[in-house]
Amino acid sequence: MSNGADTHCPYCALQCAMTLTPAAPTTQPLPPLDVSGRDFPTNRGGLCRKGWTSPSLLNHTGRVTEPMLKGSDGVHRPVTWEQALMLVTGAVKQTREQYGADAVGVFGGGGLTNEKAYQLGKFARLALGTSRIDYNGRFCMSSAAAAGNRAFGVDRGLPFPVEDLDSASVIFLLGSNVAETMPPFVQHLQGARDSGGLIVADPRRSATAAFTGDGGGIHVQPTPGTDLALLLGISHVVVHEGLADTEYLQDRTTGYPAIIRSLSAFWPERVQSITGVPATLIRDTARRLADGARRGGSYILTGRGVEQHVDGTDTATAAINLSLLLGLPGSSRSGYGTLTGQGNGQGGREHGQKADQLPGYRKITDPAARAHVAKVWGVDETRIPGPGLPAVELLKSLGQPDGVRCLFVHGANVAVSAPDAGAVIEGLRSLDFLVVCDFFMSETALEADLVLPVTQWAEEEGTLTNLEGRVLRRRKALTPPPGVRSELWLMARLADLLDAPSTFSDDPETVFEELRLASAGGLADYAGIDYAMLDRGEAAYWPYPTGSSGTPRLFLDSFAHPGGRAVMVPVAPQKRSRHSAVVGSDPEPLTLVTGRLLEHYQSGAQTRRVPELAAAQPEPLLQLHPSTAAARDISAGEFVRVSNERGEVLCRVELSTAIRTDTVFLPFHFPGPGSANRLTEAVTDPISGMPEFKSSRVRVRKAALPEVEPELAVQGTSIVQVKEAS
Repeated sequence: MSNGADTHCPYCALQCAMTLTPAAPTTQPLPPLDVSGRDFPTNRGGLCRKGWTSPSLLNHTGRVTEPMLKGSDGVHRPVTWEQALMLVTGAVKQTREQYGADAVGVFGGGGLTNEKAYQLGKFARLALGTSRIDYNGRFCMSSAAAAGNRAFGVDRGLPFPVEDLDSASVIFLLGSNVAETMPPFVQHLQGARDSGGLIVADPRRSATAAFTGDGGGIHVQPTPGTDLALLLGISHVVVHEGLADTEYLQDRTTGYPAIIRSLSAFWPERVQSITGVPATLIRDTARRLADGARRGGSYILTGRGVEQHVDGTDTATAAINLSLLLGLPGSSRSGYGTLTGQGNGQGGREHGQKADQLPGYRKITDPAARAHVAKVWGVDETRIPGPGLPAVELLKSLGQPDGVRCLFVHGANVAVSAPDAGAVIEGLRSLDFLVVCDFFMSETALEADLVLPVTQWAEEEGTLTNLEGRVLRRRKALTPPPGVRSELWLMARLADLLDAPSTFSDDPETVFEELRLASAGGLADYAGIDYAMLDRGEAAYWPYPTGSSGTPRLFLDSFAHPGGRAVMVPVAPQKRSRHSAVVGSDPEPLTLVTGRLLEHYQSGAQTRRVPELAAAQPEPLLQLHPSTAAARDISAGEFVRVSNERGEVLCRVELSTAIRTDTVFLPFHFPGPGSANRLTEAVTDPISGMPEFKSSRVRVRKAALPEVEPELAVQGTSIVQVKEAS
């Protein structure tokens, strides 16, 4: 039954506002709801292709609507909820008895509501008794979060409302293709573009980089993996040309003298030799940023392109140091921010899904934090385990003697999204028991012993926190199918069956009220927010202590470190060993960059099932420069094999002068033979645990005499199989 509702898009962290209304009765298999854009600061009534088509998944024929148990023949068949709950309970108890509580693991997602993310962390630690919980945001925001925490004392993606960007004269955007990943965001770049002040750093001339054309700004095109050196070179110019805001640095920061020393070796000509960016362009970028800070406002924004590296935390730190040199953070008309990707990527990392955190962005190792949360939960603090393993290490432990033997997966598709995906799939298959909660048979669900059907976005109540740190209401517009359950219900039932301490509710508002108490006094304090105020449309930016009016703009008066100053941390490029070996040595290896397409989202488990989106981008295409292709005798549309020591990908080629000759680009939305993450390496940033997604070494060669078989429909996508002639 459809009731309609004012809600927000289920995809990215822009959280565009939309209105859902019941669709007119029809005999055709059309979506049950119509969608229209709703006026809201982030999207101003606009939606992207994904948002407009989002209701089509609600009655998709591939929807999982009853628990599915895998038989000995590998086929999933329906079982009752009672049987499913007994199977899960038995598997958990047996695993704990045989291997200990940490042999049970939980992998969460950045798309879960705040209520589900909060209760999942509590469920893992109290009902399962395990420390082994982390989530897919580790692949997304972890480096930016680590850098923000050490520089500012707190991590909020945008510490200002997105509308503040509208009046900027200069915006420096590094490693983010917002024109395709969150199209309505582009309108907030228009003011800077009109001033000729949009600067985009990207190895590709992406749709966002192209927005700098016709006098709109400049495109900086560094060699992949050299963003840190580029930022140090720009900072060098700021310092040595007297462009730094010395009064700001003296009053609001610590560490400036060490920063000056650390920049001495990064003069523009040397940085040019490292990055391939002309020294004149490095100087021009520094001068434009400084001029914008003085007259119309400058903003520096980072995305995954500069953060998904083994030095991602240091690179994000270099961007923050540059912003501090210019006096941007905490200014009323300038700033620094990082663009959160997943729908609840911000809230999802604040309330307990991360291996090292408790609700309110508290450290799990902090005795005061443990005591506070234990009191809210009504347990002795010794019942709360210590820190667990970050995502990559958690996945590496699957099936190992001292690792996870029984795994819960909520809101993630690690078989496609995790680095070294082939090894991850082997790990999933080595488990004693795998439970996946999803609404489709994703590639990870296909590996599961038990798949549990859960509600979709338009079928549930809750809250999410967008990229600005603004808490929003998700409203129920549709009654879910009879066999589908909320994950809150599932956790409450399992907690009861496992004799867990504390209480677990299946009512979202009740869970949110507990979240308020648990977060009170923390960095991400939600104590002053409730459903009633959100339903009235009030803007609620955390921290929002009880009795306050929230914090739309952080750092206006002070930073979150003791003493109120930002901390400048010297960073420098480490000698990069080429982690990614390649199979063979001729021709010369290339650097693989992975990323997203306009039509698809994350692992594609949802968008590959939307007919309009799948038709627009039905298969992965390897973007290759024409001269690079010519050197390998490769033509547009031909099949190639992209390989290294971890695996091989088979895909067609798309020729484009928008990419560097030493670089190839492959989207990561596709499974099977076209899965980009077969090639990425599970090596991580030592501070954040972020994997290296953006600079894998690969060999590209023509698939000799390809024999094209009929297209096979696999999980809602078109996969073309090609064999090499024997």
